[in-house]
This record gives sequence, structure tokens and C-alpha cells, in this order.
Amino acid sequence: MAKHPSWTRQFLSEADFDAITRAIKTAESRTSAEIRVHLERRVPRRLMLGRAPDVMTRARHVFRRLGMHRTAERHGVLVYLAVEDRRLAVVGDEGIHGRVGDPHWHRVRDLMLERLRSNAPREAIERAVEELGRALAEHYPRRPDDLNELSDEVSVS
Repeated sequence: MAKHPSWTRQFLSEADFDAITRAIKTAESRTSAEIRVHLERRVPRRLMLGRAPDVMTRARHVFRRLGMHRTAERHGVLVYLAVEDRRLAVVGDEGIHGRVGDPHWHRVRDLMLERLRSNAPREAIERAVEELGRALAEHYPRRPDDLNELSDEVSVS
């Protein structure tokens, strides 16, 4: 039986999920920061009170729900994808956002869009994770006493 909901299989295989988890582990091996990838089928409309769904608002909500705001140095980054809506967002906590800002998140998003348009979702996410890992390692290099504060597995809701 599959580990992830059936709707995800049109987007990523189980091998893809495993590869993305490995990419996160590799990226985090050079930094004390945390990276998460989260998939949702759609941006929930019930939260939007009749308005068009706002992907950034939803991504920030998921960021908090996953406890990413609780990292010691406020240096977590979330890659959020609403698969069927074809929407994505990259959200960094205040520690890292203050160092790299919106231009960096937009660059990572644009890297992903290029590969997603080529129907290569695994590659899009892996490249984003690699790029995030480079920036995080520059600002938050791994320390000998570093702990992995958050799961490296792709989360789904």
C-alpha cells in the first residue's frame, strides 16, 4: 500500500518522495537551519471567505502548523505546493528572511517554476532544496552540537 495519498501519485512517485527527503538531509548536513517541503491538493477555499485563495497566506499557516516557527534561531524554510491549483510559495522564518529577503525566495520560486513547466516536479523540488541549502549554509553553517529540529520527510495534507 502507498505511503502517501493517491492524488500525490500523479505528481510524485514514492521514489520521488524518498529522493526529496534525501535532498533535504543533504542540504541540512551543511547548515543548522531547517527545510521542509509540504504538498496539498489545493489551497483550501474555506479559509479564504469567498475570495481567491492566497497561496502565501496558506503557506504561512502551514509553516506555523508544522512548528517551523519554533526553531532555535528562527531559520526554517518551507517550500509549499498546492498541486492541483498549480500554486507554490517559499516562506522563510524571520531569522533567515532578514538575511536573504524576498528576492532570494522569488529566485528559488522561479527556479522551481522553470522545472515544473517542464513537467519535472521532483527535479524542481530538489533544485529548490539545494539552492536553499546553499544560502542557509552561508548564513547558518552547521555546528558540531546541531540537532535536527524538524522532520526531513515531505509532509502532505
